[in-house]
Amino acid sequence: VDAQGWKVYELEGTLFFASVTGFQGMFTPKTDPQDVVIEFRRARVADHSAIQAIDALAERYRALGKRLHLRHLSPDCRELLERARDMIEVNLPEDPRYRVADDKLG
Repeated sequence: VDAQGWKVYELEGTLFFASVTGFQGMFTPKTDPQDVVIEFRRARVADHSAIQAIDALAERYRALGKRLHLRHLSPDCRELLERARDMIEVNLPEDPRYRVADDKLG
């Protein structure tokens, strides 16, 4: 929990189809504070399964009336997220640049 009372989840590694179950199990929306941050600075979103897991998690927090903040996502991630799009905090100088394996990105 940071100085503002926000809970910060700092991810590390690659989020992809084989790791989404563990990713989803890390979070406790019911007991988390009103504002929650997911920090992707040391993580990489690799495929569409990961995108879907982030969107589903966003819906869990939204259903409880809580605010989820997604930090340091690549432009591909920002483009592919649907339900979580309004939760992304963009910081162009710091956000990573990598491609997500997805057929929606021509």
